[in-house]
Amino acid sequence: MALRLRLIRFTGFMVLALACLPVLASPVGDDKAQLLGGLARFALDSGDPAAALRYTRNLSTEADQLVRARALMVTSNGDNARRLLDQLLAGQYYRGQAALLLADLAASSGEKEAAGKYLETAARLAHGETRQQALYRLAELHREADQTDRAGQVLAAMEPGYWSALGYMNISADYGKRDLNPSRALVALRVALAMSEEDTDSRRSEELRSRLLVRAGHLAHMHEDHDKAISFLEKVPLESYSTPQGLYLHGLALSANGNQRAAMQSWHRAKKYPLAYPGVANAWLGTGRGYDLSGYLGQAGEAYLAANASFESERVTLRKLADQIRDKGAYQALVRDARDSNAEWFLADSRTLTQPRTAYLLRFMEQARAQEAVNRVAELEQISQQLAQREDSLAVFRRAIRERLGPADNSTANGARYNDQIEGLSERIAALSERAMSVAQQEALRGAASTLADLKFSLGKLDQRLAAKDRRLSKLLARTDQAMERVRGIRSRTMRLQGEAEEALDKIALAYVEDQDNRMAFALDRTEQQIAHLYEYLALQNIERGEP
Repeated sequence: MALRLRLIRFTGFMVLALACLPVLASPVGDDKAQLLGGLARFALDSGDPAAALRYTRNLSTEADQLVRARALMVTSNGDNARRLLDQLLAGQYYRGQAALLLADLAASSGEKEAAGKYLETAARLAHGETRQQALYRLAELHREADQTDRAGQVLAAMEPGYWSALGYMNISADYGKRDLNPSRALVALRVALAMSEEDTDSRRSEELRSRLLVRAGHLAHMHEDHDKAISFLEKVPLESYSTPQGLYLHGLALSANGNQRAAMQSWHRAKKYPLAYPGVANAWLGTGRGYDLSGYLGQAGEAYLAANASFESERVTLRKLADQIRDKGAYQALVRDARDSNAEWFLADSRTLTQPRTAYLLRFMEQARAQEAVNRVAELEQISQQLAQREDSLAVFRRAIRERLGPADNSTANGARYNDQIEGLSERIAALSERAMSVAQQEALRGAASTLADLKFSLGKLDQRLAAKDRRLSKLLARTDQAMERVRGIRSRTMRLQGEAEEALDKIALAYVEDQDNRMAFALDRTEQQIAHLYEYLALQNIERGEP
């Protein structure tokens, strides 16, 4: 029994020692390739192109190469992306998508002619959403080149849906700028409305429909077709980004038709939205004007005074926002503070359009420069966070290696002690062999002696194996230290670039807040002028009546 316990303990020690040896990795199978491909697509769609590149490094299918090309484009590695896309364009399954991405690369380089050819190729080879997007962009190229008729021909070949509706909306804007008669522009908007109803994405379709209705109503009102304007504007949904402007224009058209009461009702509903939205400030002024036209001069004065107080309060809010941008930065003051909210989940949708901070953020993000600046800060922040996680992971890995190395002072002594134990056990087995009576006992003792001989041989190699393991771990530790230094260097550069990007964003945001403050100051001046005119009118009325 004692011999068996000793053998078990020694065998356990050998197993632990051999466990330190590396295990060879198995080749990547089809199941693993599919898993890696799915992970790459998820990483790219969730904003982690670096992970997508890592997952697709050894994948060769066309679908995986398309994901890799998209990730390379996101990381501004256009040359390598172009090589992959050229291969896919000559492939079998993703030729249309490859042509559309090549058009993106050509357009970003200013090669409009090459972009047009790629778009024509994509429209010919692709199908579904990809084909519609290619046709829309091809129509936009013609429209921007003042070739409206060719753009219309391209749009006529498109299927009903979001992209065709967007194209007709843009063409209607060109018609509205050039034509004195609004007929063509209104026809294009009606076609766009019909096309938008075929969009399978209901939320996207509803938002585009709201914008189209507001444009059509504004165009009809500008050409004094107020009934048609009212028919368009009364269809604008009450929970869209275009709602405040639609309510103001609806009230304006009603007022032009002489229906002041209904007009003031529309303006009163528009006043519930933040002043950042288009039309809200004018709705405050319109309410006073409506009372004035209705002959209620006292209510008109109160409405103008209320508008005056609202504009003053908004200027205070804008000054506080500017101070927060200077103190915390625009990304924190506008983006994070607008996103972080303690509102309950069932209030999230209803509060989105009525929060002043969210309203200013939405208006700010309408600028192309603002979108690029915010996106740059967000990407650099994400990269910095990923690098911090990598550095923490490497630190944990380094500690684990250090623990595996450990002190090796007792390895020689333990080896000698185990060797003495094996020698003693071998002598006892030899003595027992001389007294063994049965064949089974002799066979068992010969097996035990063979096992002890194998253990002695393995023990002789143990120090050599442990030394080799320590050498491998030392090399791995050095590589880990080098990786940590590289990560720290990249993280330092990323933080510096993030600081520069945040400073650029702060300048754009402060200029935007200043413009909004100037807009409020202009609205305040208009309100004060209306109050002055009203008081002047009342004074003249009193003079005519002979009252002091």
